[in-house]
Amino acid sequence: MNRSISILFRAIPLVMALLCFSYGAYIYFASSAPGNVTAGVVIFFLGTICLALFATAATIIRQITGTYNNTVRYALPVMGYSVALITLAFGIYMCTGPRIPHYFVPGHVVCGLALIALCVSTAATASTRFTLIPENSARPLPEQGRPQPNPAGFTLAEERLLEAVAVCAALAAWIWAFVLLKDYEITPHLVAGSVMGGIACVCTSLIGLVSSIARQIRNDYTRRERHFWPSLALTMGCIALVWGLLLIFFLWGKPADFVGFVLIGLGMICLSISSKIILLAKIWHADYPLANRIPLIPVLTALFCLFLAAFLFEEAVTKTKFFVPARVLTGFGAICFTLFSIVSILESGTQKK
Repeated sequence: MNRSISILFRAIPLVMALLCFSYGAYIYFASSAPGNVTAGVVIFFLGTICLALFATAATIIRQITGTYNNTVRYALPVMGYSVALITLAFGIYMCTGPRIPHYFVPGHVVCGLALIALCVSTAATASTRFTLIPENSARPLPEQGRPQPNPAGFTLAEERLLEAVAVCAALAAWIWAFVLLKDYEITPHLVAGSVMGGIACVCTSLIGLVSSIARQIRNDYTRRERHFWPSLALTMGCIALVWGLLLIFFLWGKPADFVGFVLIGLGMICLSISSKIILLAKIWHADYPLANRIPLIPVLTALFCLFLAAFLFEEAVTKTKFFVPARVLTGFGAICFTLFSIVSILESGTQKK
């Protein structure tokens, strides 16, 4: 990877973060209508996920280009965790602070976005020894049993800690979703609970990414995991997609039917994450000629989100309930395109020389 390409791939997450921050702020301050508040706040804090993805991108690229040092090693993950905690604090404030009705849904969604940022930051932390992945992949695999761990990689306790952070975030999102859906007869609870369920699918997909990176660095990634972790992410994407389609079908014409489109967008993010996990699985102790085609997956999901948003923009002209999903899907497109840069970086850093 040359210097120009490395700058480009680091710039993509920052540009997408700037897009989310500016677009979200523009929508929020354009009107005090509930739709503007919800869409503006959610899109603004989608930018924090882009910043966490930037931490992952910069962590890997600096190792590939030989510009990694101890300051960067700690500064990038700390930045990711910091924006996640700030996002969580803001979401909790919206949920428990001023009792404004239209703060309920965005408050819970922002808390969910903080959990995603937490998982992404953990992936950045797991990537601090990324160069060991191609090194371990070049080692011969034993015919039976697990590979011998690399002493330069993570200890078993460190690996388990990284995985535990992602698991706890996903578990918190699932519990949060079901607590909200307990009162599904109330429209705001149904909307917030459904979106939180889609966020839980994204967090669960990120468990596969964190585990894949950490285990390949430690060199205890098994043949079975080459199928398990990609299948987990793809399953989460399908769950979010089917969940969204069922909501659209059964709630069509009702006030909350629009939330199905948000679930579909979250499903696209899960599929984008799966591309990273699939890439890591395919190149592990193998030559995969189509590895450079895998980055097309997040490009296609980003385009899908943007085209779906375009249709919903037209629908929102006559039905204001589609105002929020049309704009939020634009932010999801930015997330998917950011994941394109991460997958491209992984492909460049793991290819056989």
